[in-house]
Amino acid sequence: MSRRGLYDRVAEETASVVIRRYSTSFGMAARLLGPGVRQHVENIYALVRVADEIVDGAAVESGLDRAGAARQLNELERETDAAMAEGFSSNLVVHAFALTARETGFGTEYTAPFFESMRTDLTATEHDAESFDRYVYGSAEVVGLMCLRAFLLGQSLSDEQNERFVRGARALGAAFQKVNFLRDLAADFETLGRSYFPGVSVDSFTEEDKIRLLDDIDNDLRLSASIIPELPASSRKAVALAQGLFAELSVRLRATPAERLRTTRIRVPNPVKLRIATGAVLGAKAKA
Repeated sequence: MSRRGLYDRVAEETASVVIRRYSTSFGMAARLLGPGVRQHVENIYALVRVADEIVDGAAVESGLDRAGAARQLNELERETDAAMAEGFSSNLVVHAFALTARETGFGTEYTAPFFESMRTDLTATEHDAESFDRYVYGSAEVVGLMCLRAFLLGQSLSDEQNERFVRGARALGAAFQKVNFLRDLAADFETLGRSYFPGVSVDSFTEEDKIRLLDDIDNDLRLSASIIPELPASSRKAVALAQGLFAELSVRLRATPAERLRTTRIRVPNPVKLRIATGAVLGAKAKA
């Protein structure tokens, strides 16, 4: 193996560790992807996770203030842009991400809005309707679009098919983000001082607020579910599992009183996750 081949492999192995250590749900879904597709998704997730740690996690616990976190985030974006252009980075996670970006054919049209949304977390604590839509697009929908490029690599699509896949990928990314906002309602407000949903006060969160937000989430989930049968077999099971997990979260959130959501983070128990995973595998096989 060449030195470059070894470096690529080590970079991608590093990216793979990130998803397995940070997310049981996405890690479980990723294991259902075809091998080539799986690595691309893990490469994408690793960079997203590192950026999130800068604005929300390890950087803060290390003592960085907002200005320091902003410098780190800006440097990560510069490294990412350079790696996508040049094909190499001394940062293993960035290098793995750039391998995927270059092979699947996306660039700063996705990464620029992503990093802009991450910067917003360092400067904004509330959103209006316009800034919320912009934030969700950059923080979640473009990640879905990056993954879609990996899912469809080598596929020949009509313009109409591509447009339908793009709508579905954006809807699934938006649903994931909004579900996470809703189940992390208390933690985001109390720990980070953020209230993402426009016009929603955490202190006076009502059942009507909850139902309105979940109706919007369920609309996104219905739209994203409609494209799953059309996905290539290499990604269909994994997307069905991710869709099923967040649909289950939506059901559980709807069954939880609004008052409790102000203090409690709702989870899907592991036995239920396994049941949903089995259904995703069997359903995808039936459609193959």
